[in-house]
Amino acid sequence: MTAPVDYLDPRSSALTPMSPRYRTAEQVSALGWAGLPLVGAVIAALFVGWWMWLVVAALAVALVVVLWIATRRADAHRYAELGDDLVVARGILWRGVTVVPYGRIQFVDLEEGPFLRLFGLATLKLHTASATSDAQIHGLTRDDAQALRARLSEAARVRMEGL
Repeated sequence: MTAPVDYLDPRSSALTPMSPRYRTAEQVSALGWAGLPLVGAVIAALFVGWWMWLVVAALAVALVVVLWIATRRADAHRYAELGDDLVVARGILWRGVTVVPYGRIQFVDLEEGPFLRLFGLATLKLHTASATSDAQIHGLTRDDAQALRARLSEAARVRMEGL
């Protein structure tokens, strides 16, 4: 007998990881948000005084922490296609797993903004009758997202025909 799969473990081999480009996109995004205050503090420290370098040091530490969290969060976002369900796992400290039965899928959206497009990535959004069971899969390559959308749409159509 095989052991049950732990979908809450982001390192589970049963879960498909996102594209490595998703990790890079998350890091660049974090660098932008946390790096701008650091640059401003460095410029201010050149003119204000020695004590401002303490602020620079604190912001540099914060930048490293934010980059580490962004990397871990990107690595923890995974999914699995099962026979009757799609499993979406996410989170580092507060882990969550959403299981969406194919028969409950009403429609599937693909989205890509300018930032994701820069990295060749897309987000797949599943919509069900219950807003609490909607799921999103971030960080898929455009080709993977389109192929997954086609498979999920077909699986949903087949399950709906059986009702």
